[in-house]
This record gives sequence, structure tokens and C-alpha cells, in this order.
Amino acid sequence: MRKLENSELDRKSIEAFKQSEKTPLILVLDDIRSLHNIGSVFRTADAFLIEKIYLCGITATPPNKEIHKTALGATETVTWEHHENVLAVIEKLKAEDVMTLAIEQVESAIFLQNFKVQKGEKYALVFGNEVYGVSQEAVALCDGCIEIPQLGTKHSLNISVSAGIVVWDLFQKLNWPK
Repeated sequence: MRKLENSELDRKSIEAFKQSEKTPLILVLDDIRSLHNIGSVFRTADAFLIEKIYLCGITATPPNKEIHKTALGATETVTWEHHENVLAVIEKLKAEDVMTLAIEQVESAIFLQNFKVQKGEKYALVFGNEVYGVSQEAVALCDGCIEIPQLGTKHSLNISVSAGIVVWDLFQKLNWPK
């Protein structure tokens, strides 16, 4: 077994990335405090050809050297917008027939491994603040909630880790790339 060289990885140019068909997933980050978490989510979004990221509330926006530290250029490839109000973004997405899902621990949440994707559906995944999670108002507005099962003592994951887990799971279930 030999480790591949960077030149063997068939990496897309920025232009090729922008022209590529996207995975039907949108990420909504609400009040994320850590610039490193934001950058990490951008990098995950780039890796899986995510359609768009909405940065809401206090979530910082590119260009920012601390975001860039973990994004490693993904802020140049992944489409993003900033909005002050996450509730307005969720309402907008629902009006566009996007299935909105909070990633949160709530009553009647569907465990990630049990969540079934629907063919032809586009999904928006709402991730909340590192301390407070997704707000109750945003949870109530979403079409549903997905919970990542956790068995340890903490019952919380870093937002960038949560995003990576959920995006990878839905990416597989959507049978992407086609």
C-alpha cells in the first residue's frame, strides 16, 4: 500500500467545483462562536460538494484569517450567505420546499441511523450554538429533528464534528455522487 501524492487526488479547480452538480444538502449555522468550527464546516462542505451554507446571527463570515486556518480555501468554493435571523432563513427554505432538519436532542427526534432520505428531496441541516444548541424557536419551525446517538457522559459533540457525522451519513444515504 502506498500513500497517494496530492497530484494523484484528482482535485477540482475552484471553477470546476462551482460547475459541479451539488449534493442536495444545505447547512445552516446559527450563532456559532468558534471561527475554527466555521472553517471546519466549510471544509466538510467542500469535501462533499454541499450546495450552500447559511451563516446566521453572530456566526462570523469570510474573509477571516481564523476561519481560513481550518477552511483551507473552502470559503472560495462553497457558496454562502449571511443572515441575521435564522428563523427567516428556515422560513425561506421551507417556502422553497426544502426539508428543514434541526440537529438537536429533542423529544421525538429521529436517531441519525434511522433517518430515511426521500429521493428527489433537498435537505437543510440546522446546527446551533456550541453552548445552547439550536434554539427552541428554530426547532419548532423545522420540519423535524435528527439526533446523533451518544452513549458517554457528555452527550454533546463539537458542532464541526456533528456536521461531519451528519453530512457523511446523509451523503451516503443520498447515494452521492450519482
